[in-house]
Amino acid sequence: MSADLRLLRLLHLASPALPIGAFHFSQGLEYAIEAGWVHDETSTLDWIGGLAVGSLGLLDLPVLARLLQAYQHKSPADVSRWNAMLIAARETAELRAEDRHMGPALVKILREIDPQALDHVPDKPGYAAVFAAACYCWGVSAEDALQAYAWAWTENQVLAAVKLVPLGQSAGQRILHALIPQLAAAGERALSLRDEDIGYCSVMQSVASARHETQYTRLFRS
Repeated sequence: MSADLRLLRLLHLASPALPIGAFHFSQGLEYAIEAGWVHDETSTLDWIGGLAVGSLGLLDLPVLARLLQAYQHKSPADVSRWNAMLIAARETAELRAEDRHMGPALVKILREIDPQALDHVPDKPGYAAVFAAACYCWGVSAEDALQAYAWAWTENQVLAAVKLVPLGQSAGQRILHALIPQLAAAGERALSLRDEDIGYCSVMQSVASARHETQYTRLFRS
């Protein structure tokens, strides 16, 4: 596959228009706004940036890198182990449900457009395991896969904030622009982490996600 074609496949995979339901989930952000923890452009940047560095960068991205390695080494046992580890690391029922929803949704899409991308995908896959399988099938580098995954997560968080705070579209774009260096650094760091250094503790996100489960009115499923 040519470099141009790999890039276009990756852009397709990371597109917010991909119908896997990512727009349904705010990962606790909706409650954080309800509680007043996030209320303007600055606090939105702090919230999303903190999670990008401390959660995405220390858990999702390094696990995604190891899932890619497991596919490359044709090791279904390692794929299943890292897939299970990532789902188990979700600290609330909502966050686990999000992973379990988006993984099968992406499987359904890939089954229609490129079934070969599903080789060695484990039973009950989370989103990262399926994302990694597609990247491996299309020859996407680990560096590019991690940055695309990080961008897709960040863009969905910003879109949720634009709707919920609410923020103007220009504020959303400023936040995305400000977060790009952090995403690049998080991707680089994730590739150098040792297995024993993978993991995170994001108390406020966990509290927000847990309280969102019983929030009286809500637009998002997490």
